[in-house]
Amino acid sequence: QVQLAESGGGSVQAGGSLRVSCAHSGERHSTYCMAWFRQAPGKERERVASIDSNGNLNYADSVKGRFTISKDNGKDTLYLQMNSLQPEDSAMYYCAAVLPWFEWIGPCWGIGRTEFLNWGQGTQVTVSS
Repeated sequence: QVQLAESGGGSVQAGGSLRVSCAHSGERHSTYCMAWFRQAPGKERERVASIDSNGNLNYADSVKGRFTISKDNGKDTLYLQMNSLQPEDSAMYYCAAVLPWFEWIGPCWGIGRTEFLNWGQGTQVTVSS
């Protein structure tokens, strides 16, 4: 089994920065597709950024240039560095994984949300104006 646990959320003023983390424990796989999603009240869950074991990084247009996804394989931890935060970035942030991931499943950025079988409990990010 795979366990994902997010941390690092909090409250920040507009223009500030936060880094959220996702610790991965349990089963290990050399191939992976991992992503950050977020969901604000009354809105659908949206994919924010993804990273795969081939080194491909992808971002939603709304966060390009402000957010950076990375993974420390030695620490089994996924990160999302968020800069220039805006009130519209306020949401619960979730990490999710497809483990193992193979290219025939589909590109990491393009595969459906239902392919992500492993989810963390979420961490809240609140940005005030």
